[in-house]
Amino acid sequence: MEPLDRYLRELAFQDIERRVAGCLVALDDDGALAGFYALAATHVPMNALPLDMAKRLPRYPVVPAMRMGRLAVATKHRGQELGRALVADAAIRTDGFKIGAFALVVDAKDEGAVAFYAANGFAMLPDETRRLFLPIATALQARSSLRTR
Repeated sequence: MEPLDRYLRELAFQDIERRVAGCLVALDDDGALAGFYALAATHVPMNALPLDMAKRLPRYPVVPAMRMGRLAVATKHRGQELGRALVADAAIRTDGFKIGAFALVVDAKDEGAVAFYAANGFAMLPDETRRLFLPIATALQARSSLRTR
């Protein structure tokens, strides 16, 4: 967890000031930090997407995406679905920006993170090591179906 703590303490504000990432935080009822994530613009090569998905998109060499990085949940809040809520928040915010981002992209730090993202609807990008994506439309649809249950 140390690299994520260090990022939030020492680098997040620099990224924000330099306009290379935004950092969003979740606070608990006591106002303490419960979790956070960073968002930054990125792209996905069209040929990296599954063929059935790529053929429904415009024929650009890359599609715009939003990179969700540095996702962390405070130890005392783990197991309470906060990570899932932060992923949903990133999808909702990305959609709300109206900037034309097709998917959320993550670079999972280890196999545990891969499992977390896969359980939250992300799919591996072919030929990539621990890089996953989740179409924004899919994330919003999943969120909507959960709310109607």
